[in-house]
Amino acid sequence: MIANQAPSAPALVARGLMKDFGGVRAVDRIDLTVPTGSIFGILGPNGAGKTTTLRMLLGIIAPDEGECVLLGNPRPLAMAKQVGYLPEERGLYPTMSAVEAIAFMGALRGLSLREGRVRAQELMDNHGLGNAADRQIRQLSKGMAQTVQILGSIVHRPRLIILDEPFSGLDAINQEKLETLIRAQAAAGTTILFSTHVIAHAERLCEQVAIIAGGQVHFTGSVDAARDRLAPVVRLETREADGPWRAALPRDAVANGRHWRFELPEGGVEPLLQALIAGEAGILSLSIERPGLHDAFIAIAGESAAADLRHEKEAQR
Repeated sequence: MIANQAPSAPALVARGLMKDFGGVRAVDRIDLTVPTGSIFGILGPNGAGKTTTLRMLLGIIAPDEGECVLLGNPRPLAMAKQVGYLPEERGLYPTMSAVEAIAFMGALRGLSLREGRVRAQELMDNHGLGNAADRQIRQLSKGMAQTVQILGSIVHRPRLIILDEPFSGLDAINQEKLETLIRAQAAAGTTILFSTHVIAHAERLCEQVAIIAGGQVHFTGSVDAARDRLAPVVRLETREADGPWRAALPRDAVANGRHWRFELPEGGVEPLLQALIAGEAGILSLSIERPGLHDAFIAIAGESAAADLRHEKEAQR
């Protein structure tokens, strides 16, 4: 049994979470630790087990095996009033005004309707929706309605915010606004946990990530640690197409005319430069690029999982 945790302990700890549906294993013994005050991302394609994992963390569904401590409590549902949750399936009453919708969501977490209306108006003003406060949900654009639901998930000022695919369906402008909101909440000390299949958001926002594929965690740690799984990439352009300097390039160097791409050799860049200069290759350009989180995802979760991510992203365009 995971012991009750002190206030300085992680916001969320899960051990050995497992869940089957109709004989199909959706989540296979997942371990997670989310530090207090962090922005933590769960990355993976649809069907990876992200939503099921989040619902078990919240206590919405019970795991077949394993346990979870949320904000120091081994009964996650008991902490519901201190948690903000945006589910993957969006849902607002279409005839309710935006302010009332936000206030209603706050009331579900213990906030009085009167205080909820005050906070709702303040939130909408601060996020550029003040003029739409009295409009019905059905009169709002899809992006505006989703923003209203996001504001409803934070109106009660939770200690922990859990967002399931929050960027799905938002245009580029609203995605940027949501990133700003997430950063602001984290700066105020709130812990943020979100799932996504768009790696760029996690790379910009997250301090730590968990990479999930096939219901299993394949990596958990900092974004830098994930990227460090791969060697830096060298991009080289030479004046000469051939010469003795070619022996200094790795055998698997990819050539495109006089442009070369290969992993940085273990000895570093200095021996390579010396060989290129001595061999009169004529260095026109040379850069060393650190691999991105997407490259790390492919290396960790496999090309198949990465292909699933690409297909989902293309489907949303």
